[in-house]
Amino acid sequence: MRARGATSLLAASALVLASCGGGGSGSGGQTPTPNATATATPTPTPGSPFVAPAQEALTTAEVGQIIAQAVAEAQARGLPSFIAVTDRVGNVLGVFRMNGARDTAVVSRKRIGADLPAGQIFGLQGAEVPAQLPAIAKAVTGAYLSSSGNAFTSRTASQIVQEHFPPAPTTVGLESGPLFGVQFSQLPCSDLSARFGDGMIGPKRSPLGLAADPGGIPLYKNGVVVGGIGVMGDGDYGFDANILDVENDAEEAIAIAGAQGFMAPDDIRANRIFVDGTSLRFTDVPTNLGGTGSSFAAINGTAGNLFAVPGYYTGAGLVAGTAYGTSASGLRAATATDFALPGAFILDDGSGNARYPIRGGTDAASVAQPLTQAEVRAIMEETFAVLSRSRAQIRRPLDSTMQASISVVDTHGEILGIVRSSDGPIFGIDVSLQKARTATFFSNPVAAQQLLDAGGAVATYVQRVRDFLGDPNALTGSHAFADRSGGNLSRPYFPDGEVGMPPGPLSVADTATFSPFMVGLQTDLVGDEIFEHVFFTAGLNADTPRGCTAVPVSPSGLPRVANGIQIFPGSVPIYRNGVLVGGIGVSGDGIDQDDMVSFLGLHNAGLRLNTGIGNAPKAIRADTIEVRTGGTTTRLRYVNCPFAPFLDDPAQNVCEGL
Repeated sequence: MRARGATSLLAASALVLASCGGGGSGSGGQTPTPNATATATPTPTPGSPFVAPAQEALTTAEVGQIIAQAVAEAQARGLPSFIAVTDRVGNVLGVFRMNGARDTAVVSRKRIGADLPAGQIFGLQGAEVPAQLPAIAKAVTGAYLSSSGNAFTSRTASQIVQEHFPPAPTTVGLESGPLFGVQFSQLPCSDLSARFGDGMIGPKRSPLGLAADPGGIPLYKNGVVVGGIGVMGDGDYGFDANILDVENDAEEAIAIAGAQGFMAPDDIRANRIFVDGTSLRFTDVPTNLGGTGSSFAAINGTAGNLFAVPGYYTGAGLVAGTAYGTSASGLRAATATDFALPGAFILDDGSGNARYPIRGGTDAASVAQPLTQAEVRAIMEETFAVLSRSRAQIRRPLDSTMQASISVVDTHGEILGIVRSSDGPIFGIDVSLQKARTATFFSNPVAAQQLLDAGGAVATYVQRVRDFLGDPNALTGSHAFADRSGGNLSRPYFPDGEVGMPPGPLSVADTATFSPFMVGLQTDLVGDEIFEHVFFTAGLNADTPRGCTAVPVSPSGLPRVANGIQIFPGSVPIYRNGVLVGGIGVSGDGIDQDDMVSFLGLHNAGLRLNTGIGNAPKAIRADTIEVRTGGTTTRLRYVNCPFAPFLDDPAQNVCEGL
């Protein structure tokens, strides 16, 4: 197991760096299950319901134009900045440091209670990081959260990851954001995310995960997302805690100016998309400002210079983007050999081969009857078929088909297959895998021991869970935890959002210390690896190895949660005749949709296969657990499914009955 001393090392290195369920709506503890009208194997619409986006990409001239436009706005506002541009799959196309730009930024000290005192580090809070890293993270966020049907910014991300949704002083008491925890995805230690220069292609990592700090804007050509721009100039890497006011954020203005000519179509911007009746936020700054400036040749070497970032960008010149959908992007249309159903995309190894071909479980050392290749294929096909019929939540136009990614893993966390619809947002690839692994891990008989073996702060969560649930054997496989269930236990208030209630046992121990940069176990599992990577980009040590988290490696050689855990809904564990054999995760288009697709797809696969494969037995699902807090009893949730979810069927409560 890797030593975990990076948090203290970060404090000692600050001067060196300076020189260089329960998210979503739904009813209490009801366990949704498919009704009779939804249990037959679904038949996809003939052909594909998905239209693959055109293969567009930024040229080097366009990357230069974007940077030059941003520089002009930064000069007009007197805020020298770092400006980063990426393509849709996270390749860094250029990083520009303006003369006089701050070398570092501090991760925001804001939290629910009193702000973190200066000089202290808690989770990621208070850490001083090279300023180019937040710029890259913001660009990745704009690119990864967006698609041809939705355009989200880092301000949108801020709105959907906080303890109340929408975040504002007047919304205290509401549930947490629908993507609570997504900021800890696309991690630099992930085994899934590719690394610059390592020979791997496909979705790249982000140095700090996804960003909630305004200043990250997606870039579009002809209605197709081709990348993102991120700006860091004010030295504060934070979030917007009050959605009700309108900020004149200079970093956001600089990014918008850079994006002129490459802005998202009006109709798909976040402000046109509603979640639980609330409009999302695209920007606070007008979206038609700036856009003029000198050529890149005129500013390069005078207003600033291209800036090398170890692990991301050489600084030798601007780079053209890679067109999403080509083999070179690492994501392409599946062939009939790869995956039988039409409209599917898979990850490619760059040579035309599936990076994750469908296979059987690798965990024969731990499971008497591992998943077979045929079973994994059937689970993925049935899940994709449900996805192909489902109504989107966060896509325009209304009544579009849902778009998302699907991952299946075995009990060791090994990837058995990943498939996605053609235009699902890129972030969902990594997150669907996090979800599948998380549900499998917390349902696994070895979960408690693995957390105890991790030691330090991570080990303390075992006793907290056992005390909270009143179960001395919790986390030993006696209950099946979907990601919605674990998410219930990860909120700073339990029940979710109810102020005055205690924190969940997987959240921070003291609610007053919560912030999006320190959420509890999710942060403690990966914080040292993030810091280790920050030091690498500053030239202080080698890069963090592949395989996130403090838990020991499995018999397969990596931690069972090798890209970190996820704590918002969209996954269920897979059982064979009551025995855990794996997990499935879905991410990309609304948390209730993600829940339904994973749960119903697995159920339908069980009917098709008749091999004992299916959802967890009712008696062990987490929604049988009742928790007594504040004089009330609350039941954990398992999954929630949306009302009237299908485009081809008027069925309403499709997840009731089993």
